[in-house]
Amino acid sequence: MKEVDTMNAYDEYMKGIVQPMRQELVDAGFTELTTPDAVNEFMASAKGVSLVVINSVCGCAAGLARPAVRQAVEAVKPDHQATVFAGQDKDATMAMRGFFEEVPPSSPSIAVLRDGQLEYFIPRDQIEGYPVEQITEHLTGVLKQACAQ
Repeated sequence: MKEVDTMNAYDEYMKGIVQPMRQELVDAGFTELTTPDAVNEFMASAKGVSLVVINSVCGCAAGLARPAVRQAVEAVKPDHQATVFAGQDKDATMAMRGFFEEVPPSSPSIAVLRDGQLEYFIPRDQIEGYPVEQITEHLTGVLKQACAQ
């Protein structure tokens, strides 16, 4: 009987499950950062306003955070949009969180940065349990203010 590599099977299964969750933000113009090097390169070159989404497989990411973010960037386009996927691209997520260590890790979450410096952060507890319209309005207001400066 052939031994099955369960870790590899699990990884492949999860990749298939999360691909649509990744693609949702990529289709909205976000750059997906999957390695610490990609995060560091993005942050080194991200001048102006950047919107960074810490993506997640949870229901509040699927039903609230990603739809709100997509709608907000249709209304106000920041200079840069990027995403890392918590629980999937762990090293990239840790590298991104290193740029805003002053806030506790939270996923999903949304960060607005100017020239690589955190200006505003929306943690999970300001996403979960709120209507998508309210999250969209909140983020749109933050982006309007950040992009007007």
